[in-house]
Amino acid sequence: MKKPALLKEVLEHQVYPAMGCTEPVSVALCAATAARCLGRTPDETLIILDPGTYKNGMGVNLPNTRGEKGNLLAGAIGVLIAEPELKMEILRPATPALVAKAKKLVRDGKVKITVMPDRKGSYMEIHAKSGKDTVICVVEQSHTEVSRLEKNGQALVDNPPSGKGSKSSAYKRALAACSIKDLLKAAEAADADDLAYLKKGVDMNLAVSKAGMKLHKVGFYLMDLKKRGYLLDDVFSSSKILTACAADARMEGVALPVMSSGESGNQGIVASLVPWNVGQAFGIPEKKILKSIAFSHLLNGYVKVFTGGLSPICGCAIAAGVGAAGAIVYQRKGADIRAISLAINNLISDLGGMLCDGAKGGCALKVVSSSDAAIRSAYMGMHHYGITEVEGFIGKTAEQTIQNLARISTVAMSQVDPMIVDIMLAKQSAKCPKA
Repeated sequence: MKKPALLKEVLEHQVYPAMGCTEPVSVALCAATAARCLGRTPDETLIILDPGTYKNGMGVNLPNTRGEKGNLLAGAIGVLIAEPELKMEILRPATPALVAKAKKLVRDGKVKITVMPDRKGSYMEIHAKSGKDTVICVVEQSHTEVSRLEKNGQALVDNPPSGKGSKSSAYKRALAACSIKDLLKAAEAADADDLAYLKKGVDMNLAVSKAGMKLHKVGFYLMDLKKRGYLLDDVFSSSKILTACAADARMEGVALPVMSSGESGNQGIVASLVPWNVGQAFGIPEKKILKSIAFSHLLNGYVKVFTGGLSPICGCAIAAGVGAAGAIVYQRKGADIRAISLAINNLISDLGGMLCDGAKGGCALKVVSSSDAAIRSAYMGMHHYGITEVEGFIGKTAEQTIQNLARISTVAMSQVDPMIVDIMLAKQSAKCPKA
């Protein structure tokens, strides 16, 4: 059997519609899978999460819940819906009555949550119990792929991420072995089906952005700044407004799907809308814009292979920003690897230290920074100007720069997520430590 093209693998596993923030939605999906396997609503449900997943689900609104937040409620809704075939749109059927029922489960202590402070990487484990029946469902290193499912001690799925049967591990290994040049070739090989899917994603994210323009949040104030003359009416402003409004809507819990990238909705917003808007502004043919967006998704996924699916650094700013910067250079300069590499170095040199403190309304601010930096970094790279290995942690190649950033993120910043979660837990218990 012919091996699927790398682009198709990335589009299948990392670029898909998601309604709501991917971490709490993934918790809901995992819980729904456990409840379906159990065959009824559990009497007891325990949600066990890594620090990064917990962090990303604390402060973000859930779709169709009228502003309710958090992984705990998401899991409770998931066990009630119990329709894992809905995938990352699992919260679509939520109604006020169902949300009220889920909140009662939480109040009554029938759904509980705990954090594994030392767990590395994306991990969620749901224990569901009803009478003498118990189900354990585990999703790790992914938002959708079940690695373990057992009922009453009998394994129904046993597919660890590092195992031969794992779909996600194979393409990630292939992605990690690529060079920037390889990723560009993969993007240029996009066929008609790929391009149609990429355009669908752009349209989906534009619709979310339009919905976000009705909210008085980050995007609104950018529009107001432009109206009052503080911002020019240019491609920088229009790109930042587009992405901010989309992130505003998503973090507010607007019940519309976005097309994700790297399994993240906010990353999908930056990776697709920035290249789309810049390409449209400069009259780039649509086919080339869409191929640039394919390149953007591949670059985003490539960065995350090294930094991790959930990281102490902001993926929507850095990984998706790298994707958008590379895409913009490709639109104007084609396969100019030097220009693309310099653009990537510029972006990472600028935003490399930006922390991720979970999904919430403030993510729109980081999306704005990423959109702005991607265009600036690309422009300088196009003119063969950029930060080189003589400065800081920048490597001799863009690939080395990304790997250096990953070392900083995974090794030097290993205590960042536990510390942020500790601060969050303290705030929730109203016992914040003194500064």
